Amino acid sequence: MAPKDKEAVELTASTSEKKKDSDKKNKKTEEKEEDALSEEDQQLKDRLESCVSTIINENNEASVTIGIRQNALDVIVTELRTATSSMTSVPKPLKFLRPHFLVIKKLHADFSTSKDSESIEFRARVADVLAVLAMTMGKPEERESLKFKLSSSKDYDVLSSNGAPSKHAVDNFGSWGHEFVRSLAGEIGQEYNQRVIDGSDPDDDTLFKDLLDMVDVVVPFHISHNAEAEAIDLLIEIQRLKLLLGLDSIDDKNYERICLYLLKTSDFMSDPDDYNEMLQTTFEIYKKQNQYFNALRVALRMSNFEIISELLNDCEDQLMKKQMCILLGRHRVNHEIEDDDEEEFNPLIGNEKLNEFFLKLGQDLDVMDPKTPEDIYKSHLAETGGFSRRRDSGGPQVDSARANLASTFVNAFVNAGFGQDKLMTPDSEWLYKNKDHGMMSAAASLGSILLWNVDEGLTQIDKFLYSSEDYVKAGAALAVGILCSGVRNDADPALALLTEHIEGDNHIMKCSACTGLGIAYAGSAREDVMELLIPVIESSDGGAQNMMEVSLAGLALGLIFVGKCDDSVGGSIVQRLMEASDDDLSHSHARYLCLGLALLFLGQTEKADGMIEALRTIEHKISKYAVVMLETCAYTGSGNVLKVQEMLHQCAEHLTEDAEHQMAAVIGLGLITLGEDVGAEMTLRTFDHLLHYCELPIKRAVPLSLAVLHISNPDFSVVDQLSRLSHDPDAEISQNAIFGLGIVSAGTNNSRVAGLLRQLSEFYSKEAGHVFCVRIAQGLLHMGKGLIGINPFHSDRLLLNGPALGGVLVLLHSCLDLKNTILDKSHYLLYYLTCAMNPRMLITVNEDMSLRPVTVRVGQAVETVGQAGKPKRITGFQTHQTPVLLGVKERAELGTEEVLSVASVLEGVVILKDNPDYEAEEGN
Repeated sequence: MAPKDKEAVELTASTSEKKKDSDKKNKKTEEKEEDALSEEDQQLKDRLESCVSTIINENNEASVTIGIRQNALDVIVTELRTATSSMTSVPKPLKFLRPHFLVIKKLHADFSTSKDSESIEFRARVADVLAVLAMTMGKPEERESLKFKLSSSKDYDVLSSNGAPSKHAVDNFGSWGHEFVRSLAGEIGQEYNQRVIDGSDPDDDTLFKDLLDMVDVVVPFHISHNAEAEAIDLLIEIQRLKLLLGLDSIDDKNYERICLYLLKTSDFMSDPDDYNEMLQTTFEIYKKQNQYFNALRVALRMSNFEIISELLNDCEDQLMKKQMCILLGRHRVNHEIEDDDEEEFNPLIGNEKLNEFFLKLGQDLDVMDPKTPEDIYKSHLAETGGFSRRRDSGGPQVDSARANLASTFVNAFVNAGFGQDKLMTPDSEWLYKNKDHGMMSAAASLGSILLWNVDEGLTQIDKFLYSSEDYVKAGAALAVGILCSGVRNDADPALALLTEHIEGDNHIMKCSACTGLGIAYAGSAREDVMELLIPVIESSDGGAQNMMEVSLAGLALGLIFVGKCDDSVGGSIVQRLMEASDDDLSHSHARYLCLGLALLFLGQTEKADGMIEALRTIEHKISKYAVVMLETCAYTGSGNVLKVQEMLHQCAEHLTEDAEHQMAAVIGLGLITLGEDVGAEMTLRTFDHLLHYCELPIKRAVPLSLAVLHISNPDFSVVDQLSRLSHDPDAEISQNAIFGLGIVSAGTNNSRVAGLLRQLSEFYSKEAGHVFCVRIAQGLLHMGKGLIGINPFHSDRLLLNGPALGGVLVLLHSCLDLKNTILDKSHYLLYYLTCAMNPRMLITVNEDMSLRPVTVRVGQAVETVGQAGKPKRITGFQTHQTPVLLGVKERAELGTEEVLSVASVLEGVVILKDNPDYEAEEGN
């Protein structure tokens, strides 16, 4: 619009100024009106002022007795208690009493020496009013509200002891309103901390009796008024969380909210004692409410395996007992029930039906047809512009040993658990397209294809155990171990078949047998396997071959006793590290011996301190690496900020060689913040700094640490970051980023990652090492045709599965030195991922474990901790018929009221029972 003439512009300016002036005038008149109170408010103000003048007896009239003063006080109390306020304004009585606060305070002080009952009661009631007024008028640091409340409580106690209890002492907290109780709770916490700072012993209840008496009233008040979080915060503040267990106000309506808040808050407890106390309290509440399944989840979170038998014995509900056994099987706990029902329960703990359920999932989703590696590579899509870039596109395709080896692994991962493929199960031809160690991995791939199906698998593998080729024999031995991963069988085939090879002299057989036992018995803590492997660690023949056997035996023991802090295993490994020569410790596989030791203490925080000190005494560069690895494994998932700072401090030094400990520290950053969203997000920001400012060795480990934080969870930003790093000019950074893409997308069939990997296979078509990494990553992406994930967290991300994380760590630490491990002859260590492989399914069954399809809603999990009412726990859901697949951050809910689930978390195998209160809708 074109501007008008000058006069018009000036006119509009002057009118806007006039408008502003009129607004100001209106505001002033409004303020005056507000000062001039409404008739009703004026009456209230006058009434309160006359009451105040009566209770302080301004004119010292003799006729104003304590009784009359009490009546005046009653009016003030009634007005204060019944005053309603909007969210933005102070209640009127509080506002009008503000000028008299100091006068009433002086009155309370004047009565401080009175001894007669009437005066004491009056003083106590004045203190009650002052406590409420001090909430808005007192100085925060003086905690006046609490002081007056303590004074009034003391006076009421004196009256009780004199045999004249006051009726006003009853319900003397809640009747003043929620806001007052909340304010008081805050001051109790501050007062407690001040007393502790001043030297009071926090464990001595007598020193805090006055505060604890108040807490005994405040906490039940909060809990019965749906403010569970505030009650728990107060108890944590005064270090008396155990008081929760004695409360009658915890019932079947609120225990879930209380326990959820406790579990989520425990993540932020830096002190291990506080952390354990919090989980122990949660455990006791669940047990008290007969929620044995949830109690078992908390016991497993505490790594308290001794209490499992007691829980199973206390649980009388057979269905819940079955569900608990399924959870134990998922968590790889080697527990045996020894009673009349053992035949019913032990197979569930031993995962004996896992393969059967997995195949039913495959049939339901129609993915039973075996896939070839070419189906995964989709080479025809990688060619650009309609012509092939290969020079020999016209001639026959030449097989290379490296390409065949990659196809072996892709085939093993993609067809895992399905029992059939197109390379290994039809005939042995593929086996002989590989050479030496390649033959070993090819034979071992049978174990992966037949995963969890022990009986049928042994029949197919058996013939290779008697092969004349050592490498085929070794591969078959490893296949037996892979086959039995996480599945318990009465015949114990892995131990029976591999014992002779451990005790034999053949190097390659020994290596494969150690690895096989490590995979088969991961997390089982079996003493008989330990007795078999410890002599291998203690043997001191010397030489590179011996060190390799020692390292692989140490790694196997670390996985078998993961998180158990076993002294004999730990002692043997440390002893071997101390006695080893420098040449032995410089061996490329010595890192696995250190990893075995670190896995023993996975998630056990300060229990590893003694071992760390012992490792510091080793005079070799591997000592630093071992210490960092042990420390980071011990604090895995703890979110400990001090340890994160310590690891960053390790990275601050600019080293270009001998920097293995820095690489371990970078992976450690991911491990420590694992499973805790806030910490993980902050760590991602830290990685950007490391990539900008640090030397190459640290940069090489960053993609691996990124992958640890997002296992089987292809987050858009992380995939983007890894994709950039996969084109880095440094070969090791790009190879690690490619493996990172594989780990992040493992078992998800993510189309974006699939496209990126196809591009990479073309981009690096001339680089044999890179192509091998891309192929393995493609195999991981399509693991189990998209039905198997390797994320170590389960049970709604509450539990961290030690063997699963151990299996992933073997791959990550191999990536720190790819050309001497996976790209060399130790590629069979990739099979350690089997320990982490688990169907990412939800399958619902009847009481007799037969399939029972029901409708479920599957959507993104939403955090509901501390929210009022019954908030929605999932968002953006879709309704499906079970069995269904679940992503890492997804959650499922039953879509029908016809049935109830025995488990509180819908994951894996869930037993359903009919809902007795269900009434079918009319017309159905």
